[in-house]
Amino acid sequence: MNHLPFVDLLVIFIYLLSMVLVGVYFSRKNKSTAQFTTASGSIPGWALGLSLYATFLSSNTFLGVPGKAFGGNWNAFVFSLSMPLAAIIAARYFVPFYRSSGEVSAYTHLEHRFGAWARTYAMVCFILTQLARMGSIFFGVALALQALTGLDMKTIMLVTGACIIVYTVLGGMEAVIWTEVIQGLVKTAGALIILGIIIFEMKDGAADIFRIGAADNKFALGSFALTDLSTSTFWVVFLYGFFINLNNFGMDQNYVQRYHAARSEKEASRSIWLCVYWYVPVSLAFFFIGTALYAYFQQQPELLMAVKQQVATERNVPVSSLAPADYGDKILPYFMVTKVPKGLVGLIIAAILSAAMSTVSSGMNSSATVFLKDIYQRYFNPNPGPKKEMRILYITTTLTGVLAIVFGMAMIGVKSVLDIWWELSGIFAGGMLGLFLLGIVSKANNTEAVTATLIGIVVILWMSLSKYFPAGWERLKSPMHVNMIIVVGTLSIFLAGMMLTRLKRLVVRT
Repeated sequence: MNHLPFVDLLVIFIYLLSMVLVGVYFSRKNKSTAQFTTASGSIPGWALGLSLYATFLSSNTFLGVPGKAFGGNWNAFVFSLSMPLAAIIAARYFVPFYRSSGEVSAYTHLEHRFGAWARTYAMVCFILTQLARMGSIFFGVALALQALTGLDMKTIMLVTGACIIVYTVLGGMEAVIWTEVIQGLVKTAGALIILGIIIFEMKDGAADIFRIGAADNKFALGSFALTDLSTSTFWVVFLYGFFINLNNFGMDQNYVQRYHAARSEKEASRSIWLCVYWYVPVSLAFFFIGTALYAYFQQQPELLMAVKQQVATERNVPVSSLAPADYGDKILPYFMVTKVPKGLVGLIIAAILSAAMSTVSSGMNSSATVFLKDIYQRYFNPNPGPKKEMRILYITTTLTGVLAIVFGMAMIGVKSVLDIWWELSGIFAGGMLGLFLLGIVSKANNTEAVTATLIGIVVILWMSLSKYFPAGWERLKSPMHVNMIIVVGTLSIFLAGMMLTRLKRLVVRT
């Protein structure tokens, strides 16, 4: 497990070197803020769509989804099913809104609507969301590569992070987008190769996967009970997915910058649908990989015991205490170590690296952009000049990458990379999405928006932290599943703002 063949190491080295060289190539054009942040609006819609797809298909999908399907069922796939509904709203309303505003930052309009506090609050929520996302991605890729290479997880994060920082700083948004096009294709190829090898290793091929999966209810999408919000039912995940995807397409700087990078509004809208058309079936393939691995390890109990013993040793717990969900994230890396042929291991590792690089690089670039626009130019120097703007972008991009690595190291030891990302994203994203919708739909003023936001923050904090209340405080704990945080948090801000506005009108009339 600790020594890769030379051919695999060569494939990995060539991939990493090629990504850095892409950054070097585009660094020749990267001479202005517009070029660094939006590629001067020169990207065709098809490339933009593949870039969005690659951002969605992070290592959380590549590693977390098969682990989730192995340890449970296809309940989390409902997240993907919610994407088309969010895409309809985004393509019809969000893209025209941002393209007509001309503002690179997704949060500038909040200041026009409610004041500087709203802009800064949304920007802080975004950066925290990005750090949580990038940290979980670094953790996920390190978890896989540790099993494949034997290297320390922190070392893997440092090396991977350094490569990402170099090509993102050098090449800007254009380098990010075009490398993501390549990375999206590499990730898709890696998934298909893994699935093909698993099917080949099964005694009766795909028939065994369907038979074993159906017998153990591995294809279930969750309970369809409408009134149960305390568990991960179909509707809880669908609501979570809809609100997160609405936040992604509508408030996430990663996506808003790409709308400005498109050659036209029409191509920007098309890129959203191309992302959906690619991501939904490919995410389904990753769930099938998880179920296929479950079926394979049912036929190979000695290999399953080896994985369980490894996890039990790492966590210093008895093997008998482990459930499939406790070691699901370890299954795919272990299978790759034992069954994937030489040469292909390097390609699949490149796919895992690309899954990390695509999302992290865009997160770094967008975080640097909002810092420049929403912090530095807003509060310190509105006209710093081209050279100073570029210097700030370079420094902030690098610093964001370093902080993301630190976040990733802090996550070492969590059970499920997908679970930790879903929980953190729900906590940080709910507030800014509720405020955004309040500004778009209602006629709330600054005072009403501040009050509604404070109400929403209290609700989000209660739902996030009440699980840590002592034993005697059970009645004060949130009865809802953690995935409902973004749903309830968003609606709390939006509905509170609408009600306060309505009450004010009634008072004025009387």
